Amino acid sequence: MSKDMEIKGRCWVIRTPDGKRIDNIDTDMIFHNAHLHITEIGEMAKHAFGNLPGWEDFPSKCREGDIIIAGANFGCGSSRQQAVDCFIALGVSAIICESFGAIYKRNAINTGWPLIECPGILDTNVETGDVIRINLETTEVRNETKASDFLNVRPFSSVQKDLYIAGSLFDLGK
Repeated sequence: MSKDMEIKGRCWVIRTPDGKRIDNIDTDMIFHNAHLHITEIGEMAKHAFGNLPGWEDFPSKCREGDIIIAGANFGCGSSRQQAVDCFIALGVSAIICESFGAIYKRNAINTGWPLIECPGILDTNVETGDVIRINLETTEVRNETKASDFLNVRPFSSVQKDLYIAGSLFDLGK
């Protein structure tokens, strides 16, 4: 199975309700441990960001193909796969952050889900509702709403690219 190397979607810039950046969004904020008993991936969707103040209603606003943009160390904390799966279940097509927690990043890459590192992303003029286009081959990220490019996007590693194209670690192993 081959995936499209270009993703386009509406952005959600994750900030506090008063517009301040949020770094260190941990896996408990993404998918609260009170819901760890849920094993159906589709059911996980409604709990995404359920423990992140100001973002508890995100699942009701998110649409398939949307893209999340956040600060540094996104997904730090525990190794819970549900923190990746809840966004996949919502249909979020990618996450662009300044950096990711190591375990979160590995879980997402193994799932074949695109995480893009872009230092300084929150210092650009991107806002919630903007439409961006991500070219995973050239690593260009373009804000189509404002006709501007983001700089310093880190390219996929060869392993991340192979897993994304294959669909997951299990699919690559077949």
